[in-house]
Amino acid sequence: MISKSTIEQVFETARVEEVIGDFVQLKKAGSNFKGLSPFSDERSPSFMVSPVKQIWKDFSSGKGGNAVTFLMEHEHFTYPEAIKYLAKKYNIEIEETEQTNEQKEEANERESLYLVNEFANDYFQRILYKTDKGQAIGLSYFKERGFTDETIKKFNLGYSLDEWQAFTDEALKKAYQLEFLEKTGLTIVKEEKRFDRFKGRVMFPIHSMSGRVLGFGGRILAQDKKAAKYLNSPESEVYHKSKILYGIYHAKQSIAKEDNCYLVEGYTDVIQFHQTGIKNVVASSGTALTAEQIRLVNRLTKNITVLFDGDAAGIRASIRGIDLILEQGMNVKVCTFPEGEDPDSFSKQNTLEELTAYLNENAKDFIQFKASLLIKEANNDPIKKAETIREIVNSISKIPDQIKKEIYIQECSRIMDISEDVLFTTLAQIDKKDYQEANKKYKTQQKAFDVVKPEAKAPKVDVQYVLEKKIIEILLLYGTETEDFEDLILKEDKDGELKLEPVTHQAKVFEKIYLDLQEDEMQFSDPNFKSLYYTIIDALHQDSEFSTTNFVNRLNQDLASDVTTILMNDERYKLDDWERNHIIPKEKKESIAQYVNQTILTLRCFLIDKKVLEYQNDTLKETTNSRNILEDVKDYLGLKMLLSRKLGKVVGSKI
Repeated sequence: MISKSTIEQVFETARVEEVIGDFVQLKKAGSNFKGLSPFSDERSPSFMVSPVKQIWKDFSSGKGGNAVTFLMEHEHFTYPEAIKYLAKKYNIEIEETEQTNEQKEEANERESLYLVNEFANDYFQRILYKTDKGQAIGLSYFKERGFTDETIKKFNLGYSLDEWQAFTDEALKKAYQLEFLEKTGLTIVKEEKRFDRFKGRVMFPIHSMSGRVLGFGGRILAQDKKAAKYLNSPESEVYHKSKILYGIYHAKQSIAKEDNCYLVEGYTDVIQFHQTGIKNVVASSGTALTAEQIRLVNRLTKNITVLFDGDAAGIRASIRGIDLILEQGMNVKVCTFPEGEDPDSFSKQNTLEELTAYLNENAKDFIQFKASLLIKEANNDPIKKAETIREIVNSISKIPDQIKKEIYIQECSRIMDISEDVLFTTLAQIDKKDYQEANKKYKTQQKAFDVVKPEAKAPKVDVQYVLEKKIIEILLLYGTETEDFEDLILKEDKDGELKLEPVTHQAKVFEKIYLDLQEDEMQFSDPNFKSLYYTIIDALHQDSEFSTTNFVNRLNQDLASDVTTILMNDERYKLDDWERNHIIPKEKKESIAQYVNQTILTLRCFLIDKKVLEYQNDTLKETTNSRNILEDVKDYLGLKMLLSRKLGKVVGSKI
């Protein structure tokens, strides 16, 4: 268990914008930050972070919360793991008792897979450094590759003994279950036999963006022609190779800082670049580049530089991934190394200054690179040249931004010496074909639902829910504010007629709301709002220094999510940069007292209407008490008329 004081220290120290900034590229938007949602595929920012309130809200998925809930949502941490991650990030000492065998058994499957991977990571590193075979074979290999001890430890590199079940036996001895050893792929089980998947290999752990071990890559050292040179963990509940990039954990901050990401192919390419001093580099680990991997980078930067070795066949095969990058609206450059060199060997032979200079001088825009590559292949053949131009225009068609498309068409026209009109016509044909194919696919899918659909009705607004939510919002945003409230009371004038006269009194917002609702004996209909209302009122009564940040941190996840939604909804308009267009939305704080009175009076009128409707229904059901019911209805209607007059004056009054 983690002590309460440690948890409080973590919450006090952690900054939500810094934590999320490790995973999402955030840009200033007034007093807030905004960025692309890490939970959905989007090109316009709908993700907002409030440093003042220390909360975040993703308007595309509906998720929201504080720094801890972000880690729980994005990295699938448990609450204690999120606290541990933040404690490590901010150098806070944390005490935690070691898990017992019983606790390991009780952990859910996903968590168990993470635990097994963490154990394996520690085990392979220990074998590398603490055993004779590890040092003689594994460590010697890494040293031959030119890796320093610092680099080896930074990337958690390790070694798996060339024995059939050394790792499996050790894991079982430590009470890790065979079921989870098999599901992570660390152990292969066949009938009664079990053996280590990575037997006799040097190990490269694959980390998530937050540093959790998801799986492994292993390189064989023995000269075995039947065995694959590199072997990866199989797909599991925690490891999806199409959704992760090797090195992203170590590169994320540098990618955001440099506003560029270098994309290479292998583990050693990444490690050697890091050791040389270029840290904004990741690898697709030998797999074909996927949209999910590109979106991972897209959260941190819009710029990717793809690095290829001098192998022409490899370049031609890998260049297909560029179209995928363009589809995500990103800017692509390409850099190749001299014949026979790759990022690993080239960075090993050059200093940081030399490597940086080479990358800057040789990185070409994708269209220049693709044109030069394909022109060589065309070799002055007009048919092949026409195919080359069409292939380049096809790549341009993937770009979602129309302005970029036009600029690239102009560039293609210049490089390929062909008129822009022809290129634009070709582009229009490709776009039309893509549209027709997408439309055809859509219609085919719709045939599966070829039924007469009832006409869609507009969803009915739950007025009480909206008003209850407004009350919670007012309490959270302005509960501690002291305001001059104008109440309207009935008084007889000299002619004996009742008239509304204003009476002003000063009170805190939460006291005003509490007393008014108590007077009406009003109960919240939404259970979450009801729970929040009493929790907030209690906190405001007890704490004169009430802070929404501390309040949110003490709530359970469901209530914290509701509170975050309410608090951040007020900031949503800032995503659209209204001020840049000289549109300044009116702040509620300019008229708090009026806003409070208006909300309470509207709610009271709504509840009266609801009560009158109930009475009318009762009248239809029985006749014995109909006279009494009608009298009650008359009284309520009189009260409604009075409240409506008050409401009219409140809405019409000038602040």
